[in-house]
Amino acid sequence: MSQKKVDHYKERKANRSKEQKKELFYDWLEKVVGVIVCVALVAWIGYSVYEKVEQKQEAVVTETSVDTSALDAYMTDINTASETAE
Repeated sequence: MSQKKVDHYKERKANRSKEQKKELFYDWLEKVVGVIVCVALVAWIGYSVYEKVEQKQEAVVTETSVDTSALDAYMTDINTASETAE
């Protein structure tokens, strides 16, 4: 080997740990970004489906007219009976 090749090899060998750390960091960063993108995508799809379902459900408003006169009369009778018993 020529001296130039030997020097290049020694330089690469000396910087190998730095390069490996950098490569591991970039691999970790890619995984984290991938997970964040996947979570955001799933959340967006879930929210969109939820909104579609909520839009399809119409609010049901029920109006009923109940005659409570019999109940009122019963309550009045109970109150007067308890007052006269005292």
